[in-house]
Amino acid sequence: MKNTPETGLWLAITAGVLCPVLVTVAQNPSSAPQTAGHAGVITEEVIVTGSNIPTAEEVGPNPVDTYRPQDIERLGIRNATDLLTKLPQELGATINQNIANGGDGSVVVNLRGLLPKETLVLVDGKRIAGSGLFENVDINLIPLQIIDHIDILKDGASAVYGTDAVAGVFNIFLIHKFHGVEIGGSYGNTNLSSSNDAGEWEGWLKAGVGDDKTDIVVIADFYDRADIFTRDRDITSNAFAKPWGGFDDRSSNHPGAIQSFRLLPQFNKPIPHSSAGPEDNPRYTNNVPYPDGNFAFFNFAALTPSIAGADRQSFYASLTRDICDKYLVLFTDFKYTRSYFRAVLAPTAFIPDPFHNAAGARFSPAGISVPIQNAFNPFTVANATIPADSKTSPGTPVYTGVAYRALEVGNRFFPTTFNDILFDVGLRGELSEFGDYFKTWNWEAGFRYSRDEEEVQSRNNVSQPGLREALLDTNSATAFNPFLNYGGVNMLPCISLVNLSCLWIISPLTAICLIFPPGRSRLRSAAYIMGSGGEGIPTR
Repeated sequence: MKNTPETGLWLAITAGVLCPVLVTVAQNPSSAPQTAGHAGVITEEVIVTGSNIPTAEEVGPNPVDTYRPQDIERLGIRNATDLLTKLPQELGATINQNIANGGDGSVVVNLRGLLPKETLVLVDGKRIAGSGLFENVDINLIPLQIIDHIDILKDGASAVYGTDAVAGVFNIFLIHKFHGVEIGGSYGNTNLSSSNDAGEWEGWLKAGVGDDKTDIVVIADFYDRADIFTRDRDITSNAFAKPWGGFDDRSSNHPGAIQSFRLLPQFNKPIPHSSAGPEDNPRYTNNVPYPDGNFAFFNFAALTPSIAGADRQSFYASLTRDICDKYLVLFTDFKYTRSYFRAVLAPTAFIPDPFHNAAGARFSPAGISVPIQNAFNPFTVANATIPADSKTSPGTPVYTGVAYRALEVGNRFFPTTFNDILFDVGLRGELSEFGDYFKTWNWEAGFRYSRDEEEVQSRNNVSQPGLREALLDTNSATAFNPFLNYGGVNMLPCISLVNLSCLWIISPLTAICLIFPPGRSRLRSAAYIMGSGGEGIPTR
């Protein structure tokens, strides 16, 4: 027979497959082949010596990263915002106290960038009440001085805790054992010469006594941080960032602007009913120089903070009593924290238009509409008329595209106050007395009350009904003048009519009885809204 290259390759592959089998049989002579009456059929005995099926004794706790006070101190962490900034597990957008525009002072954990709602935050292994509309847990309400250690799961734990632990678990353990007295404090500030305005203070008193059966711990902590304003830093003092390679982020909603026309800087106000429109009014111009020196747009960065001020006061107490060795232990904890955050925005821009079309949307596409009858309107000819089927002064002739910002009222102010209460009482123990089978078994039964109330005030906003009324006024003593320049000021009666302040109280409440292992706690939330002035004008 003639050996072709294909035949040689086939023999080589066959030998490579069968040789290990032949070697194995040769090395195991004790495994006697059994024949079943058919030539060439060989079966071997299979003996199972182990299993990959986990049992309770072989499965340990989920792996965690543990951070103790000494670890936190080595990282240079002074507050909850620093903690999330330094943790490698914290990814994506972070909610913290450095959010001056739109923040409420909360510090919310976002493990692995999967959104805060996917991270479960526990205190001593139990759930607590969240705050705000999304019921996120604010870890700023737990001062670092009362924390014994923090455990962060290295992976998700939805199989154990539910779908709110998809990203993992952030477990904070409080101090329950401390002997002696500790008085401490810290102070820090920025180091840009005259801009040392970001003073950060913290002070605490920690005391504890105990013996082999009883431990009592009491801790008081206070914290205060000053504002940093954008005007105090050269690179942030103007929203016109083109010189730094950025964009022009200034606002077109500012006093003295009407569409493409601007009131000249030397005039605080135009003369009422003195021209048909801005085109033939000598006090207006559409020739805007460049660079314009904030003539064309409003530099809100001159008034707003980069980092808002905040303060916090906290009190914590813990009692642990060993009633029957380690088999019956009484425990109770109490924590109260008040947190205050001073959010500030630029003065209110008068948008959207308080006059509406037939569909209820704003009538003027930009700025507001001012009736020709307004006591301070400099124009005598309307460029639009409110539709007859509108619910806001139908048929009224108006001049549209008027921009204004309430500089005379001052910045919008959104102070936020949190009042957080946590109370625990219960019994726990070990079951090892009942035999070796229960040597790793523990039990715990207790009651937890957790309440986190958020109060948000909104000041120096604009009431749309009040603004409509003031714009329709023909009396110069009470009418509102939206044609003022930066130096103009409206009269107090019309400011009182237009100004709007509101109070929101958002109070999620948790009061649950816990028997371990912990399950899902049910949060009951209610929102109470009190205010005046009706419709409000959104912010820019």
